[in-house]
Amino acid sequence: MSLIRWQPWQEVETLSRQLDQLFADLPPVSRTASPVAKTWTPAIELKAIDDAFVLRAELPGIDAKDLDIQVTREGVSIAGEYRAETQHEDGKFFRSEFRYGSFRRVVPLPVAIQNDQVKADFTDGILTLTLPKVVSDRPTVVKVNLTEAAAEPALEAASKDAPNASSTAQTDDLWSEKAA
Repeated sequence: MSLIRWQPWQEVETLSRQLDQLFADLPPVSRTASPVAKTWTPAIELKAIDDAFVLRAELPGIDAKDLDIQVTREGVSIAGEYRAETQHEDGKFFRSEFRYGSFRRVVPLPVAIQNDQVKADFTDGILTLTLPKVVSDRPTVVKVNLTEAAAEPALEAASKDAPNASSTAQTDDLWSEKAA
């Protein structure tokens, strides 16, 4: 077995290079930018019901005239603008966390909708859109009736006992349909 000398400075240098690489990959930090100055988009809620989707968006403090809502078969685009107040008082602002400016939010939909049948409601800062699904994309439920399946063998048994030629033809038709 051979002895290997431990070189602690080489390990520190390797660690230093790795940390430099880690911090080089991070975006630069601006001390003047506040978290509020970031781009804002409204919070949304998308709920699926049987034959439609219900999309709700929180838009407090926005007038309906400042909203632009566009609906395609595949998605919804909500754009708007928070307008700054035009009244100025003699006092100076030291800090304001109110949002002003425009925003845009695009919401893709999981299935196609009938965009010409959309219903909208804007009450108390909550936008509610009812987006009906395309008929072919709606879930279909087929009920299987077990009483009809049980009635077929009874019909066949009854037609075998009857000497009528028409009932024999019906039985032959039933058997040929089942064979096909």
